[in-house]
Amino acid sequence: MDESALPGERPAAVALRLAEAKARTIGALSPSSLVIGCDQVAALDGACLGKPGGHEQAVAQLKAMRGRDVVFHTALALLNTASGALQLADVPTIVHFRDYGEGEIERYLELERPYDCAGSAKIEGLGIALVERVTNDDPSALIGLPLVRLTTMLRREGVAVIR
Repeated sequence: MDESALPGERPAAVALRLAEAKARTIGALSPSSLVIGCDQVAALDGACLGKPGGHEQAVAQLKAMRGRDVVFHTALALLNTASGALQLADVPTIVHFRDYGEGEIERYLELERPYDCAGSAKIEGLGIALVERVTNDDPSALIGLPLVRLTTMLRREGVAVIR
């Protein structure tokens, strides 16, 4: 699936579109199911930072983010394939990166190889050492699956999360 932003598409809209597309793709194979789709897009100054794909792009992203606030839009889609009902949510997380050095960037990339992560930020690993603070309403969102929001959506579908 091409995860590129469409012309003029804002980062949150990209994440929401991709999360919905993923849910619908799996939903087509899963009748009478609840299907979860997720995607995450990092935004710096309103522009999408995609998955770097390689070392040079990751270095450029990490240099651009140091000492700055980056918004990670974690989009969640819950599709009820029986009813066709779709719930969508964007759960933004503001990450303030500290002013780390080039040696730290190189060592981090060598150890983590986060080339498939939005903004080269693998926060669940050593990427957390590049961070000064995190602000959001759902601590699991930054890892890629906003569980607080998901449990709310599941309850709306009649799923008892705690039985």
